[in-house]
Amino acid sequence: MDRTAGKELALAPLQDWGEETEDGAVYSVSLRRQLSQRLSPGAGPGGSQAPSPAADAFLHYRTSKVRALRAARLEQLVRELVSGDHEQDPGFVPAFLATHRAFVSTARVLGLLLPPPPPPLPPGIEIRKTEGEGLRVNKNLRAVVSVLGSWLRDHPQDFRDPPAHSDLGSVRTFLGWAAPAGPEAQEAEKLLGDFLEEAERKQEEEPPEAWAGPPGATQTPRPDSPEGCSEEEEGLVREGPELLDFSVDEVAEQLTLLDAELFSRVRPCECLGSVWSQRDRPGATSAAPTVRATVTQFNMVIGCVLGSVLGEQGLAAPQRAQRLEKWIRVAQRCRELRNFSSLRAILSALQSNPIYRLKRSWGAVSREQLSTFRKLSQIFSDENNHLSSREILSQEEATKGPQEEDTLPGSLPPKLPPGPVPYLGTFLTDLVMLDTALPDMLEGDLINFEKRRKEWEILAHIQQLQKRCRSYCLSPRAPVLAALRTQRQLSEEQSYRVSRVIEPPAASCPSSPRIRRRISLTKRLSAKLSRERGSSPGGSPGDPSSPTSRAQRSVCGGIAQMWACERTLIACPQAPLLQGDM
Repeated sequence: MDRTAGKELALAPLQDWGEETEDGAVYSVSLRRQLSQRLSPGAGPGGSQAPSPAADAFLHYRTSKVRALRAARLEQLVRELVSGDHEQDPGFVPAFLATHRAFVSTARVLGLLLPPPPPPLPPGIEIRKTEGEGLRVNKNLRAVVSVLGSWLRDHPQDFRDPPAHSDLGSVRTFLGWAAPAGPEAQEAEKLLGDFLEEAERKQEEEPPEAWAGPPGATQTPRPDSPEGCSEEEEGLVREGPELLDFSVDEVAEQLTLLDAELFSRVRPCECLGSVWSQRDRPGATSAAPTVRATVTQFNMVIGCVLGSVLGEQGLAAPQRAQRLEKWIRVAQRCRELRNFSSLRAILSALQSNPIYRLKRSWGAVSREQLSTFRKLSQIFSDENNHLSSREILSQEEATKGPQEEDTLPGSLPPKLPPGPVPYLGTFLTDLVMLDTALPDMLEGDLINFEKRRKEWEILAHIQQLQKRCRSYCLSPRAPVLAALRTQRQLSEEQSYRVSRVIEPPAASCPSSPRIRRRISLTKRLSAKLSRERGSSPGGSPGDPSSPTSRAQRSVCGGIAQMWACERTLIACPQAPLLQGDM
């Protein structure tokens, strides 16, 4: 190695310089200081002893200007896809492809991106093609092909438009004359084949069975149902084993298998605040199907816990305590498997008022399991916008999975699976808050692309986690999955009535529970936005009188409605878990 060559030592943080406007587009400008080390001319590798870097090297800085597109009209954004300097702004193309559905359709982007085909050649004239010749077009056309390749590879669902898939047809037509032998054309053909095969498979298959509890034929009312409890709330005699009849490992592993599969299928663009927040509007019942499937699974786990703990009316307090302890052990096993989705669901059910108020049942739970329950509950503390769960998730991401660990030849791979499977509600909350806090358009009808960059940072995080989830090595177990499907489900209203029958209010919790106000969800985001945007005449996000702050408080107040599984977690002031170490 030539020791006289420059050696980069560090890359200083970007320093904000200001903004520039060019052709109606607004660019944020930063200065990058690059620190390099060079040896003095007299130093070289020919000496008997290596020269000391401190004595023979000198340092110098090289400063370069970096521009990033901050706001522009749609036409300018599309031109930037193929004509921008992606070495200076490498995040523009992935950010645009990941978030464009929030402000423009795929068909509209393709209409601006794809050039018209060239006119046909006169009869008798043929262009000779040689192997490996590549594109015989200009640089701009090669850039279009490159963008389409990234789009097809990273966001194939953007081109799903059954039954004709017209957007994919436009891409195939363009690639057919621009790059007929390229990998992009092959990817487009493969994607069309996958879409058609999936449609045929759906026509042949029967509709999947919903997680709606056991069929009515398998349920018969108990003759000794407690007075004041309706038939739907009394205990049921069911066929086959119950979910808790299986071991802790079996239940936790099957929950992790389902959660990992559903999370890996989530389309990141469906998590955008502008998409997910519209799910309850008329005509939006089919919006965000992959996110809805994850929510349904989360709610199913909550219903299983409620049904198994509260479903049997005649259990004594020690027997019900055994069920509580087993669910705590399942939650602990989910934590070991790094499945934070089912972990959060189980804890939410155990902390919900219908279960948390059962004083006699919790009083029979062992000290060891109560301590475990407290430690697990601290992971999802509301303090500082769930800071604990975010930090733990970051630590888990940094942990090597079984395929990354260094193992000796012949040794067994580590038992800990990859993952983690995150609690998706955290990302949905962040994206809805961003969508509420930052405007879509800026002055002059410019698209606020800086907002899309911030959204893309969260979506990129989701995509990284999805890759880790695909490495789980868990096998489905039909009996456990069948027990999950047939586990009795209780609604929130049903579970509370059943809980009052099990332990009347006067015996368990005389005082009325109070709902805790969740006002800490916006703290970190508001502080971050205040630092980045500074004070403005309209008020900063952290200003209680500003419109942005009022909007954030509105989102905070309705956050339970955003995530369908966010049940009211009411801790009774006299419940045993709040009376010190039991």
